[in-house]
Amino acid sequence: MKIIQFREAIAQAMSEEMRRDETIYLMGEEVAEYNGAYKASKGMLDEFGDKRVIDTPISEAGFSGIGVGSTMTGNRPIIEYMTFNFALVGIDQIINNAAKIRQMSGGQFPCPIVFRGPTGSAGQLAATHSQAFESWYANCPGLKVIVPSNPYDAKGLLKSAIRDDDPVIFMESEQMYGDKGEVPDGEYTLPIGVADIKRPGKDITLVTYGKILKEALKASEELIKEEIDVEIIDLRTIRPMDYQLIFESVKKTNRLVILEESWPFGNISTEITYQVQNEIFDYLDAPIEKINTADTPAPYSPVLLKEWLPNYDDVIKAIKKVMYHK
Repeated sequence: MKIIQFREAIAQAMSEEMRRDETIYLMGEEVAEYNGAYKASKGMLDEFGDKRVIDTPISEAGFSGIGVGSTMTGNRPIIEYMTFNFALVGIDQIINNAAKIRQMSGGQFPCPIVFRGPTGSAGQLAATHSQAFESWYANCPGLKVIVPSNPYDAKGLLKSAIRDDDPVIFMESEQMYGDKGEVPDGEYTLPIGVADIKRPGKDITLVTYGKILKEALKASEELIKEEIDVEIIDLRTIRPMDYQLIFESVKKTNRLVILEESWPFGNISTEITYQVQNEIFDYLDAPIEKINTADTPAPYSPVLLKEWLPNYDDVIKAIKKVMYHK
């Protein structure tokens, strides 16, 4: 095992897969000459050349469409967005082309493409640069959605995403690229659609994903001092979702809190809540609680942003509410 940064895990995954398969290429803004906006493609231009690591104009609709079209001629593109906020400009290509080619061609054309980049807030970037779109993409049949929380998961899942024959939305975070973690020296992949228990516990289940997992871990460290033992599930994959692991945990703990950095209406938490009450309602000893951002665009003010984002204090309050602790 070696300790590397999140950005290095991303670069390693892409480079290893590009060495293995010459049909894979990387395309996006500043991915080549600048080594990536967050240095997640450092050294790749030198190794693979400008035919496979391609800088683009600021034209998300254009290069997203080129990527989708190139899958129909045997390529396996990786499309990088500087942020998924900018992917809104190219979302027609993702939803109406990438997600539907396999069905609309009667199975003649799979669409092996990865759309990757950061999601969610990243400090004072204000309303248009602080949005989480996981639930938007997960709502669309034909897409797979992955949001890793650490370098190990990021590398293993990105390699699996690149090898997948369907379009994958792979979401990262500007605030995680410097995070460090252990990664195996040798080759490995992780299966898409399998969640992971990041902290075993017996009293309550806390489901989360992505960078906000850190707040869940902080909260669990505080709560164990009060003899509340929290089981933390990291979804890792939003679609397909590992409902069975959630069900098994809730059957054991009989309580559920969901932590998600997104607007509260019609999100991932809402879907999990429905599935749990529909499938294992009789195991619940308390109503399900979900924790989201405020139901407003993200503010620029640091004071307001702190209030807008969920934090570990919010997690502690929600867990105590579900545990009927004062």
